[in-house]
Amino acid sequence: MSRVRQPPLVTGISPKEGISWTKVTIRGENLGTGPSDLIGLTICGHNCLLTAEWISASKIVCRVGQDKNDKGDIIVTTKSGGKGTSTVFFKLVKPDKIGILDASAVWVEEMNYYDLRTDRNKGISPLSQRPANPLGIDIDRGKVPHSDFEALFPGKSGDFNSEKFSATWYLIENHSTASLEQLKIAANNLKKQASKKNEGNVAYVKGGLSTFFEAQDALAAIHQKLEADGTEKVEGSMTQKLEKVLKSASTTADTLFQEVLGRKDKADSTRNALNVLQRFKFLFNLPLNIEKNIQKGDYDVVINDYEKAKSLFGKTEVDVFKKVYAEVETRIDALRELLLAKLLETPSTLHDQKRYIRYLSELHAPGDPAWQCIGAQHKWILQLMHSCKDGYVKELKGDSYRRSPRTLLYTSLGSTCLQSPMLDIDSDDRPSPIARLSQTASLKRGSSFQSGRNDSWKYKTPPQAEFVEKLTKVVVSQLPNFWKLWISYVNGSLFSETAEKSGQMEKYRKNVKQRPNDFKKMIQEVMQCLVKLIRGALLPTSLSQEDVMVYGGWGSKAELSGPWLAHVVQTVRHTYESLTALEIPNDILQSIQDLILDLRETCVKVTLQQTAEEVKKLADKEDWVVDNEGLTSLPSQFEQSVTQALQSLKGVIECKPAEASVFQNPKTQDHLCTLCINIIQAFISTLEYLSNKPEGDVDTMHVSADISSPDLFGSLNEEPTISSEKKLLIVLSNCNYLGRHTLINIADHFEKHGFQGIETITKASTESLRELDQSLFEKFIETKADPIVGSLEPGIYAGYFDWKDCLTPTGVRNYLKEALVSMIVVHAEVFSISKQLVPRVMSRIVEAVGEELCRLMQCVSSFSRNGALQARLEICALKDAVSIYLTDEIRSTFDQALEAIPQLSNGSDKKSLEQLMNEFKSSMHLQLVCFQPSSNYEKKT
Repeated sequence: MSRVRQPPLVTGISPKEGISWTKVTIRGENLGTGPSDLIGLTICGHNCLLTAEWISASKIVCRVGQDKNDKGDIIVTTKSGGKGTSTVFFKLVKPDKIGILDASAVWVEEMNYYDLRTDRNKGISPLSQRPANPLGIDIDRGKVPHSDFEALFPGKSGDFNSEKFSATWYLIENHSTASLEQLKIAANNLKKQASKKNEGNVAYVKGGLSTFFEAQDALAAIHQKLEADGTEKVEGSMTQKLEKVLKSASTTADTLFQEVLGRKDKADSTRNALNVLQRFKFLFNLPLNIEKNIQKGDYDVVINDYEKAKSLFGKTEVDVFKKVYAEVETRIDALRELLLAKLLETPSTLHDQKRYIRYLSELHAPGDPAWQCIGAQHKWILQLMHSCKDGYVKELKGDSYRRSPRTLLYTSLGSTCLQSPMLDIDSDDRPSPIARLSQTASLKRGSSFQSGRNDSWKYKTPPQAEFVEKLTKVVVSQLPNFWKLWISYVNGSLFSETAEKSGQMEKYRKNVKQRPNDFKKMIQEVMQCLVKLIRGALLPTSLSQEDVMVYGGWGSKAELSGPWLAHVVQTVRHTYESLTALEIPNDILQSIQDLILDLRETCVKVTLQQTAEEVKKLADKEDWVVDNEGLTSLPSQFEQSVTQALQSLKGVIECKPAEASVFQNPKTQDHLCTLCINIIQAFISTLEYLSNKPEGDVDTMHVSADISSPDLFGSLNEEPTISSEKKLLIVLSNCNYLGRHTLINIADHFEKHGFQGIETITKASTESLRELDQSLFEKFIETKADPIVGSLEPGIYAGYFDWKDCLTPTGVRNYLKEALVSMIVVHAEVFSISKQLVPRVMSRIVEAVGEELCRLMQCVSSFSRNGALQARLEICALKDAVSIYLTDEIRSTFDQALEAIPQLSNGSDKKSLEQLMNEFKSSMHLQLVCFQPSSNYEKKT
């Protein structure tokens, strides 16, 4: 925020008084920060801004205003400080001046005439010169105030052309420091000038003295002869003779002096012509001077000279003046055409455009040059935008070597246009989009899963993203000047004070009233072109077939990844903010808002779709290395993929001012909800694929031992192979973790980022996961339980065992011990992967074994006493060994098996049963430890 400056203060002016158009120097404080900051300057109430020349914050040079016998303040007004004050005054006097066309006995030299009306602190014509020095010595003007001269010499003047000229005044004013020798030299110079003026007259008189005397003698003789005769006869004859003599003398004189008089008349005519040329040499030299100044680019000088000539000779009746002035008008017409061509030339800076419009306004150019310039700029911007697109499309379809964006634009538009300051579109200091694309970090859980493939190709800027960035830079660099030109056109700041005085402003105001709708259509056309070009590159399906032919042409390569679409969204947002800063009406910018919303929705959809595809590829990164919780890195990779995708969409989903929510459309909500479900189902499908992956199909580059857990599957030196049962267990463990943690976390992330339908996503995902988990679990149980269950019946009846005729029991038979050992192996295998799965797996295996034993017991027709004891011993031993995994259903199964066995009738059998049970527990204590409750995990049903 800039600091507020103090108001201007004028503390001094030199000189303190003077006539109209006197050049003065104003000194003070806070007189402005620059020429553009100075917006007002009045002296004695007259506006002197047009002649002001800002030198510094403490000095301004200008010329005073019109003739007024007045005394007043010097007021300076600036943008930064406002209207100022003055501590000094200036006295404006009105002298008696003789104009160049006024009748006067005193000759007014044209070379000393200076048309101060047109002096605006611009360049002046070379014809405007200083007065001559009549004394021929150096002039040293003193510092005596003009008022003192008026007091010393009342009614006199120091101007040597004035009838009231005072030599003393002139000497004091111009040669107050001259020495006596210098004054003597000046006197001699005056004498020489006077003698030169009289030499011509004296010589003429001297040359005609003899003729004069002869004529006098002849006349005297004639008179004497007349007096001597004294008669009428003589008088008559003499009169006739005298007439003849005089006629003959006249004829002879004419003959003698005709050539001389002719030369004199010619000389007088030439002298008069030279005097006219000298007096009006400004007009006669003006056509040539106009040409010279046009070539040098001094249009201000040309305009000033033209205004001067127009005021002096615009209505002249002299033929020669009319002819010369017509030539001047011809040159001015050519200048108007030249300035109009420069005005319509593109590219051009706003400063040059305003300058040319002011020139044309001062020259009273026909039509409306300012509006013509606006129209040319409008066409130029549209051409630039289409050329930008054509260059990229041509390069994309050409399949030639990849060139830089600047090279593409040079090819399509030409280097001449784009090298101008108006199109310095690579000066943007915004970060590169590559810097905003973060690469995937290593997972915290498990080992590294970075792919060995080089992914640098992902970060090469796609042509569509480059095109949008360059296109928006073109619009942002061109449209502000276009809009400012229109604002200047509306408020009239484009036109000069000359136009205001000449009445042209009424014409311009009338034109301005007719233009707002036309200009609004221009701006809308630019906005529509910008929007449709971006849609043609990124959203071609949102355009009609006709618009695709004009604004499209990108082919099937028009799809961008989610991160690049997010970058495009930010680019278009920056463009919208820049255009909003120009105070362009919101209804004109609404099409850009609609484009931003469509781009945001597309970005979210594409990102979710690409995330689902990336999730499918996670199967290639599974290394089957588990941590202490029985998990591989896959769930973490999945959660991280979803989290990174949502994080990349954070800026896209967030609503900027005047933006609508991405989720406001119900159809969009449903589509995004489906895409979120697809991501989770894609991971579930990946887990299913991994569970069915053939044994031995393992990428040995990804297999590594986890030293944090015991190596239960052999030595590290063995070939790293994974059995299908182990894969099932690992996938089951991941499914378990996915349901208990990952899905909940992902749902929280979706809700945090504003996604709708979280319950639907969670329900559908949980259902799919439950189906997969149940399917894999049943498959694993079938693999592990069937061998154990299948070995029970052969084991029971091994050696032709018969429940009706058997020996006295001595302990639990081997088939049951083998079944328990098989269950222990399953327990160990599951425990090595995931402790959480042990109760679930063991309960199902115990249930299967119990159901089989119950079936076998119920199939026995009768038991002997020893058979009943043996059967009850084995059922009770199994029930007691796996009691930790018994559920109500399993207990009911065991009870049914015991009910099928006869009850022990006497105490000795019961005692034998108890004794045999204790022996079984003692002998199998070590093996049955794994079935005992542990503090490390709780029983889960």
